[in-house]
Amino acid sequence: MNMLARLPAESAKGTKPHAVVIGSGFGGLAAAIRLGARGYRVTVLERLDQAGGRARVFQQDGFTFDAGPTIVTAPQLFEELWTLCGRRMAEDVTLRSLSPFYRLCFHDGSTFDCSADPAAMRAEVARLSPSDVEGYERFMALSEALCRLGFEELGDASFASLADMARVVPALARFGAWRSVYATVARHMRDERLRTAFSFHPLLIGGNPFSASAIYALIPHLERQWGVHWAMGGTGRLVAGLVDLLRGQGGALRLGAEVAEIMVEGGRACGVRLVSGEEIRATVVVSNADSAWTYRHLLGDTPRRRWTDRRLDRTSSSMGLFVWYFGTRRRYAEVGHHTILLGPRYRELLNDIFRRKVLSEDFSLYLHRPTASDPSLAPPGHDGFYVLSPVPNLQAGIAWYREAEPYRQTIQRRLSETLLPGLEQEIVTSKVLTPQDFQNDLLAWRGSGFGMEPVLTQSAWFRPHNRSEDVDGLYLVGAGTHPGAGLPGVLSSARVLDKVVPHANAFA
Repeated sequence: MNMLARLPAESAKGTKPHAVVIGSGFGGLAAAIRLGARGYRVTVLERLDQAGGRARVFQQDGFTFDAGPTIVTAPQLFEELWTLCGRRMAEDVTLRSLSPFYRLCFHDGSTFDCSADPAAMRAEVARLSPSDVEGYERFMALSEALCRLGFEELGDASFASLADMARVVPALARFGAWRSVYATVARHMRDERLRTAFSFHPLLIGGNPFSASAIYALIPHLERQWGVHWAMGGTGRLVAGLVDLLRGQGGALRLGAEVAEIMVEGGRACGVRLVSGEEIRATVVVSNADSAWTYRHLLGDTPRRRWTDRRLDRTSSSMGLFVWYFGTRRRYAEVGHHTILLGPRYRELLNDIFRRKVLSEDFSLYLHRPTASDPSLAPPGHDGFYVLSPVPNLQAGIAWYREAEPYRQTIQRRLSETLLPGLEQEIVTSKVLTPQDFQNDLLAWRGSGFGMEPVLTQSAWFRPHNRSEDVDGLYLVGAGTHPGAGLPGVLSSARVLDKVVPHANAFA
């Protein structure tokens, strides 16, 4: 069949083909900019009242809280988007390199500072366990090789066919990709604190270190190679910068525009229908919505061969997130920008979260204090924080309307006993998000924070493809597709579109 005969009339007439992007998270905005640079007329549809998706911003009582991502790694992926628009990122966004990246605080009172300085890192390892320095060096050499393979070579590969996957199997086998990240680290270091320090990274993308593929052990080198950065003004500043790029290309962002259905004619996506009933025709449809939500809820009665409800039901989802945003009337100058406060259990706690799906009495916490680097995000003399606790997703059946406040109070007590003395008396503003909010606000299936769990059998070809296997003209970006969650992952998912979406002039 002649492809042009199946396209909307505007494309056949020679005008710019229209691309509709569902969702304005980092993946969606990056996809929109890349499509705009390749000749498409682009419309981004966002159901919320602001852009950003998980990276939206809360303004409350004079404080600015980034709702989601707080760690910027591989900043060249952002810089590339500015370059595509003939601009320099530094003119719009200031990135500040952090050192140390973060501090880990172990339950026994010991600490570990992670940075890009090889000598400082060797000294930190030697301080905790002198006999593990050699193993640490071997692990970092492995992490570098994994980063070259998993991020630099395969991060924006399309994995459109099983043959694409077969070609990389020998390399994956050579690096022992079937092992977990923890097992890989444990082969090199004996001290349990170091095993924790170099294996926790999959949690940043929704994975369990005891089941996530060893390929994700690439993250320590990725951090060393390109650093950990903070966007001055908050991560929301990056969102605003991308929206400005989109509009500079002539693209449109529509807020409060919720998509009810992806319209399909003759097996091909041809546009979307909004909840309001409005229909928007398009040559290309890109979904930055959760991949499971896209297939289960946005395709209506369209037949699906691969990503059926039954298959999606059998997938494992990432954990949920309990996030408490709060501001204090005083500053805690001794607390760094990023701190990880580890509980008394590691393997057992993660098993409770990912497998048993129960809300444990103990927890490990990530404490974000952006005002350590950027006091403008709080009133003078105040501090802004968010603290994140990994928790089970909604499959656990936790009644968060009842459990959220007691859980918050328990976290508050723990912080007051450790990093933030007297916290109870210092709080001036507070807001909580639970997995239920992730489902309600972000349409995150099962309330998971990062889409599908990043295990080997749900990675690369086994993950929902960037070019839909079920509907022609439908493409997916974001955490739920290849290569996965995290800022480098979702930005790389948009890069894949350059390889699988035809250039706009193909429809001229």
